[in-house]
Amino acid sequence: MPDVDMKTAETTKEKEEKEEEKKEEPKKEEPKSPLAEIKANAALIDRAVSTIEPRFTHRVLRTLTALRKRTDEAVLRNAVEQLYPKDSATKTSLLSWVPEGSSQTAMDVDSAAQSAPPAPPTSEPVPEIEAYLRLLILYQLLKSESSYGKAKELANDTVDKVHRLNRRSMDPLSAKIWFAVERVYELRGELADARILFLAAQRTAALRHDSTTEAALLNCLLRSYITYSLYDQADKLVSKTSFPSSAPNNQFARYHYYLGRIKAVQLNYSDAHVNLQQAIRRAPPPTMAPGFFQAVHKLNIVVELLMGDIPDRSIFRHKVLEKALVGYFELVKAVRTGSLSQFLATVAKHSATFQADHTHTLIVRLRQNVIKTGIRQLSLAYSLISLKDICVKLHLDSEEDAEYIVGKAIRDGVIEGRMVHEQGWMACKGAGGAKGQNAYGNSVADAFQRRIGYCLELHNQSVKAMRYPLNAHRKELAAAEGAREREKELAKEIQEGDLDEDDLGGEF
Repeated sequence: MPDVDMKTAETTKEKEEKEEEKKEEPKKEEPKSPLAEIKANAALIDRAVSTIEPRFTHRVLRTLTALRKRTDEAVLRNAVEQLYPKDSATKTSLLSWVPEGSSQTAMDVDSAAQSAPPAPPTSEPVPEIEAYLRLLILYQLLKSESSYGKAKELANDTVDKVHRLNRRSMDPLSAKIWFAVERVYELRGELADARILFLAAQRTAALRHDSTTEAALLNCLLRSYITYSLYDQADKLVSKTSFPSSAPNNQFARYHYYLGRIKAVQLNYSDAHVNLQQAIRRAPPPTMAPGFFQAVHKLNIVVELLMGDIPDRSIFRHKVLEKALVGYFELVKAVRTGSLSQFLATVAKHSATFQADHTHTLIVRLRQNVIKTGIRQLSLAYSLISLKDICVKLHLDSEEDAEYIVGKAIRDGVIEGRMVHEQGWMACKGAGGAKGQNAYGNSVADAFQRRIGYCLELHNQSVKAMRYPLNAHRKELAAAEGAREREKELAKEIQEGDLDEDDLGGEF
């Protein structure tokens, strides 16, 4: 019986401990409503202006993509009315831009704001909050095609206002505003008309040392040139300007992607591959920016095929890329097997997808790579084969084309063999690779050097990204000064004999 009592006592103690642990566990915070989040972001922007700390503004802008999808007209109106005084001219101006919505909103608004709205503030908020609200209203106008005209007017008015204010605390918001302006003109099909605005604003941002806005405007200009296939002008812009080293990672990712597209069109596939790898490394997580992640990988796969490499199979199993890369996976299989008929059938089948991705022109160039792969496989399988059989197996038009292609493959070092022109034969010596390249040749040293360069660049970028608190050295100076004064007081008391052995310690 006493044993049973001990067991029951232990079980009751365990239950009590578990209940206490459950109570101590912090409860998960419920997600804020859009209105509460806008007000919290406004407080962060005000804090960033007062403390001269742009990191608070960057924290607000990181939530912009998710927040603008949850806002509607009613949320924006309530936010403007609760952030500005009653008789504010800025409040009237902002409300005139908010589109007219239905009286019943589908979004969740604060119940406290509905039952007992708080009293409006008495002072005018900082101009950065107005720019942030204008940005939210601009994205709300872009949700409907009928309001594109009003969105263009708001974009031009916002750009003029930001330019007149010329506040350094507004630089991060200015970069986002210019990106929204570029989106407005692109949706209206007038991206070429906005090029003059971008060039003037880029020159002004460079003179003001506004690196964030300058990086965003350079990307807008490159997108404008690439959209209209003006690759020469885009290349001249890149050669005449320098991208700011202090730009954020998302702007660096876009810049490297545009550089990779320009280099690929110019047949500079190795540099294009390097730029695209940098874009993939610097890009946001795939779940946050799936469209950009897919676009970079599509172009990177085509560039790797043009370089003669086969992409890793794990790329096509990624949950974000699996459906988007179906056509490219079939293309890779056709190139790997060297089947020209399968390659042509794949290009014809997914032609609409390739043209929408702006990779069709580059994919057409893969025909020679497919033929080279087929010739390499034939050279491994046959020691002697006629040009007529090569035409049949590779689906070429004539024996003259086959002779020219085989001769070029032998000259480039793709295969080791010779042409017997009189009899129309190709005599092969066996498996051959590029001359001067083996497992311990220059190619391995170059690859090792590229990896070392990447690690050094990553280290430099990490050092540049480190943040240090303002005036932190003053605290250290004050602490050192106080320590010196205490030492002087201690020495003075020792000289005067005010301290005894108990004050100094027994061992002393």
